[in-house]
Parts: sequence; C-alpha cells; structure tokens
Amino acid sequence: QAVGAEAFVDFRVLGKGGFGEVCACQRRATGKMYANKRLNKKRLKKRNGYEAALVEKRILARVHSRFIVSLACAFQTKTDLCLIMTIMNGGDLRYHIYNVDEDNPGFLEPRAVFYTAQILLGLEHLHQHRIVYR
Repeated sequence: QAVGAEAFVDFRVLGKGGFGEVCACQRRATGKMYANKRLNKKRLKKRNGYEAALVEKRILARVHSRFIVSLACAFQTKTDLCLIMTIMNGGDLRYHIYNVDEDNPGFLEPRAVFYTAQILLGLEHLHQHRIVYR
C-alpha cells in the first residue's frame, strides 16, 4: 500500500545530521509512533549522498533485530527522501557520551555492560546477514 507524508504527523526533532533530521512522528491511521529520517534532496545531490541513502534504505529494510532500528516504509516528498523507522526509547547513546562531566560521571559498570551487550548483539545480527555498515 502506497504511503506518503500525509499519513504521518511530525512531532519534535530527535536529532540532526549532515543530510537532514530525524523527527518523532505518528501514523494517523494507527496512532503508532515512528522515527522519520528526512534526507534533504538538495543536500544529497550536492554531497553525492544518493547512493549512500539507497544503501541505508536497503539495509534497514533487511534488518529485523530488537537492537537495530528497521524500516517501516519509505517515500519521497518534493524536497525530502523520508525513511520511516521503528522508534527506540532511551535516546541516542551519543547524547549520553557527550554529556559526561563532573556532575554526570557516566554509566555505572552494570549499565555499561548492558549497553555493550546490546551493541554487540546488533553487530552480530548485521554480520549474520553479511552486512558491514560504516
């Protein structure tokens, strides 16, 4: 079934990158929450990023793991390529790493072990599917 931008309501920005941003969004028909990665077409063209975007789409469509986001659907608007992905609670690990200081010394060892195990299980899933990414 064809899906377009009108099927989703965007909420707040979750993160920004070189080609666009990721927003939390909700599917109008079901109320289910997703992450919408909007890649700006002009930026993709200027930086020769189209092929990388298509590779990312193919990989996300193939991956089905509790530890890696997967692609729910993809569509394009006049200005953006949109990848609608499962949303993970807890935020970006990079956020936690960059906010380490005297007041916030980082994770206690059990939590660090837990996150490390999740990362390794995600990488193992990718390698089982013969995917090497970044």
